[in-house]
Amino acid sequence: MKLLKKVLNVSILFVLILFTSSTFIFANNTTIPKGNSTNVDEVNTYSPICLIMESKTGKVIYNKNGYEKAFPASTTKIMTAILAIENCELTDKATASYNAIFTVPYDYTNANIHVGEELTINQLLHVLLIPSANDAANVLAEHIAGSIESFATMMNTKAEELGCINTHFVNANGLHDENHYSTAYDLALMGRYAMKYDIFRKIVATSVYTLPATNKYAENDRVFGNTNYLIRKNDSDGVDNYYYEYANGIKTGYTNAAHNCLVASAKKNDKEYIVVILGASTTENGLSERFLDSKALFEYAFNNYTTKTIYESNSVLKTIKIKNGNIFDNNLDVVIQDEISPVTKNDTNLSNINPTIEIESELKAPIVKNTVIGKITYIIDGNEYTSNLIAGKDIQESRFFNILFIIIALIFIIFLLKKLLMPKNKKGGKYKKRKAKYYSNNNYN
Repeated sequence: MKLLKKVLNVSILFVLILFTSSTFIFANNTTIPKGNSTNVDEVNTYSPICLIMESKTGKVIYNKNGYEKAFPASTTKIMTAILAIENCELTDKATASYNAIFTVPYDYTNANIHVGEELTINQLLHVLLIPSANDAANVLAEHIAGSIESFATMMNTKAEELGCINTHFVNANGLHDENHYSTAYDLALMGRYAMKYDIFRKIVATSVYTLPATNKYAENDRVFGNTNYLIRKNDSDGVDNYYYEYANGIKTGYTNAAHNCLVASAKKNDKEYIVVILGASTTENGLSERFLDSKALFEYAFNNYTTKTIYESNSVLKTIKIKNGNIFDNNLDVVIQDEISPVTKNDTNLSNINPTIEIESELKAPIVKNTVIGKITYIIDGNEYTSNLIAGKDIQESRFFNILFIIIALIFIIFLLKKLLMPKNKKGGKYKKRKAKYYSNNNYN
């Protein structure tokens, strides 16, 4: 009995020690709203709407009315190109309809496409993006969706998927319509997304393109120059030479209502930025505000901002104990899923910035490797940088406590059975023993 009591006491003590030593992690549910830097006093721009976004992270570092609705003109064609690339093979052929050609006003840019002419998607993309051909946009829209109206619905759906917050399209080319609008921020998202496609990058960086002969046009004289002067090399020393050596795209636009528009991209070393200019005009000297502002904003970004890595992807943030995990392997690495590399000013000291860390409360085994268990967020210069936190390995549920409970229960049952089976009449038992002793001491043989 003494041994049984000792076993029970030791078992209970062991359970209490394991239970109290378990680590409990509680989530920090504090939410911080996203912000955006403006920095409008740090660089002079002419245009009423300007915005610059870092391509890799999508973070805005300069914003001048960048969330206000405006008419996008032919920068609309960025979305048209995205849908063409995602819904067609470059070798597919589209046939130009009467409607696609003759709904474009005569004084608007076109590629001199003829009714019934068959062109590949690749050819249409080139004339869509380089000279900004409005007839090419219509041909693509009808080929993909059956009608321009249906294509506009696809455009709006895609814009929503990309995170655009104030965009509505009614056509594929950007012809003026009061219900056709966007913002500099939304157009930057579209430009950033489009540049993920190699074919898009290649086309928007092309200075000159010749549309080849087709079934309806036998000549090779349809030659088009890129309307984005940032990428067109020029030997002139004049102030109207807008060539920028780091520029690599993207798309211009103009209507009387929208004025001069531009979504531009530039890459220097490993840094790439998207600039959006809307509503621009010309300076007192007759210079293009959209190109001047773009170059100024690119230089501002390249000279004043850098990318600093706080955590590489798959870095271990910390290690926590899982309270019901296997007692021999219950330490779980909390892993940062995505790289956290904020775009900050060169003199920003990141060591003074603490993140918000949220980890699910009551984490319990079993846990599967790579399961999302929380989130880490940094707010730097008004921009949010975040990553999921994931489990670094599998954690199996401990069977120890179940086994221990069963053992204790069995011991308790055995103890009860022993008590029940022992003789209750202790006197009778002693009498029998004495009687046996009496007969053994008296020999009747």
